[in-house]
Amino acid sequence: MERATMVRPSSTFVKINKKKLWVSLAIAVLSLCFVPINVSAAVRRQTPQQHHLSRKPSPKLRFGRNGEFKILQVADMHYADGKTTPCEDVLPSQVDGCSDLNTTAFIHRMIEAEKPNFIVFTGDNIYGFDSKDSAKSMDAAFAPAIAARIPWAAVLGNHDQEGTLSREGVMKHIVGLNHTLSQLNPSELHVIDGFGNYNLEVGGVEGSGFVNKSILNLYFLDSGDYSTVPAIPGYGWIKPSQQLWFQLTSAKLRRAYMSPPNAQKSSAPGLVYFHIPLPEVASFDSTNFTGVRQEDIGSASVNSGFFTSLVEAGDVKAAFTGHDHVNDFCGQLTGIQLCYGGGFGYHAYGKAGWPRRARVVVVSLEKTEEGGWGTVKSIKTWKRLDDKHLTAIDGEVLWSKKHTGTRRKKHINGSTA
Repeated sequence: MERATMVRPSSTFVKINKKKLWVSLAIAVLSLCFVPINVSAAVRRQTPQQHHLSRKPSPKLRFGRNGEFKILQVADMHYADGKTTPCEDVLPSQVDGCSDLNTTAFIHRMIEAEKPNFIVFTGDNIYGFDSKDSAKSMDAAFAPAIAARIPWAAVLGNHDQEGTLSREGVMKHIVGLNHTLSQLNPSELHVIDGFGNYNLEVGGVEGSGFVNKSILNLYFLDSGDYSTVPAIPGYGWIKPSQQLWFQLTSAKLRRAYMSPPNAQKSSAPGLVYFHIPLPEVASFDSTNFTGVRQEDIGSASVNSGFFTSLVEAGDVKAAFTGHDHVNDFCGQLTGIQLCYGGGFGYHAYGKAGWPRRARVVVVSLEKTEEGGWGTVKSIKTWKRLDDKHLTAIDGEVLWSKKHTGTRRKKHINGSTA
């Protein structure tokens, strides 16, 4: 997201008749499914470099033997040219020597402290305008995750494509990097808006009855950059073609989870990651969220109905975004937690004296009667600040089988109490 130079979208939402929309969309998709095009193909400024032919395959995601799966969210790195790229909005005492390398160091600290099973980069991974070479900037931005050999995934923001690569070129480059599970788009669809729409399945613990079953589903979507419709100002949004893909994928995963072996009675929990927050986020105030809100909600000026799609699907427990760097709150609406990651990158705008931060999510399994690991019991979150002690704040339970949205009063060494 940009500073005040970006004109805030109008608060007037365009209402959409979802029933008619889905019928029309389904007909359109069926009629076009044999056409090898992508409706959002960007103008290509440069062909992505093909130097990742030795990419190492990443292992299947699954819960650890401790019954947990930990995700580190990194939002808005705004990486550019490394050591020569200055920091934005830091204290006067921090200016000298501050650069993109501070962002790199923060990722290393988070990996060492939290030892995540998986890392998600939620857009504006690079700041294209200030990058001399988008491919090199991405290589440097994702280097800590690659060096740690931790599986990772990324979605695009509104600034990633503003350099030497098109939006498609940026995502193709990401897909070619080592240890990433990112995908360009669903292989089964020829027509879908954007780049970087995909899902990942997280299997149960090795040796458990759920080793070959996805018990946690992760969805990733391209929320776009800016509106391409002249009559609609502001940022992009998740389009009907993407929503249809999400609904079909959710339904397919639900059927698999509720089928033998170990057939379950309802859907496996799902988490969603994209860059630009939904318009519904603006409905929260200080009485019903955990964290801080220090700037306006930078959502699209149209409401495309994706939140309704999430509610209807029934499996998603939380959605995680970036974009608004000095907002870091989570709030629950209609049973779904809508969470910001909080600004991470030092070349991104921020607030001097307000530390950069990262969000951690831990999904925990329940014990079976036999003493093994079963299905998901709870989803918890907290944030860590890039200060001397990597201070952990705002621990809360996002979802559990018993209740949801319970804020925890204590938070010690990365665990809630």
